[in-house]
Amino acid sequence: MARHRGTYKPEHPEPYEVSRSQIQSFMNCPACFWMNRVKGIKFPGMPGFLLNSATDTLLKKDFDRYREMQKPHPFMERNGLGHLVPFKHENFELWTKSLQLGLRTFHEPSNLIIGGGLDDVWHDLKTDEIFVVDYKSTAGRKNDEGTALNQITLVGAYKESYKKQMDMYQWILRQEGFNVSKTGYFVYVNGDQHFEDGMLNDEIDKANMRFDVQLISYDADDSWVEDTILELKNCLLMNECPRHADSGFGPKGDKQCEYAELFDGMKENKLI
Repeated sequence: MARHRGTYKPEHPEPYEVSRSQIQSFMNCPACFWMNRVKGIKFPGMPGFLLNSATDTLLKKDFDRYREMQKPHPFMERNGLGHLVPFKHENFELWTKSLQLGLRTFHEPSNLIIGGGLDDVWHDLKTDEIFVVDYKSTAGRKNDEGTALNQITLVGAYKESYKKQMDMYQWILRQEGFNVSKTGYFVYVNGDQHFEDGMLNDEIDKANMRFDVQLISYDADDSWVEDTILELKNCLLMNECPRHADSGFGPKGDKQCEYAELFDGMKENKLI
């Protein structure tokens, strides 16, 4: 039987598939989520962040070498995590495939399949506890003294979605019976554009960009997930469009939904 995804069809017998990013979309603005999932309205897409994808791929290659050996990567040892190893599991490669909702669980109360694709998992071989890991890329500013790159933090409106992502993946793995630590890790690579003289190789047409690498731990909280999924299902069943979010947008998170602002402007100018 065909999978139930894309536009929501209440009469479809199969559970409806909802990605982690769609749950974030619902949390950002229920109206935009409803318009897209229930009415099939296509919103302008964001261009792919190919450089970020490339750093994710390279980081995975780094940890995959040690996954095969079942040894901690030297980066893990330098950061006091020598007791962990990259998790080796028969489904690990599937879990990393976001477009297939490779990491998924069936939520029976809502009849929804919840899923996504994670970056990595680390494993404590003694306790059998696993730790969700997310790779992130940025190119930050210098510190106030001008002596080094600023240390990265998880503070900021847009970084709240990073935390929710970690919460969600921990929740899914728990639903699937894994012993998941509430502690998750972000491996952040920070492109250095301030303290390097350049990137081109003199001998061949190759270039090297150097990154500072930082490990950030995060104590996740998945207590919000269950209620949010049920609220999302109720939204899918609504006959009328809910209200657009009046906050959560802009650099400080204090602006209304950007599409609500667009629609208001169009109405004021009698364009719709």
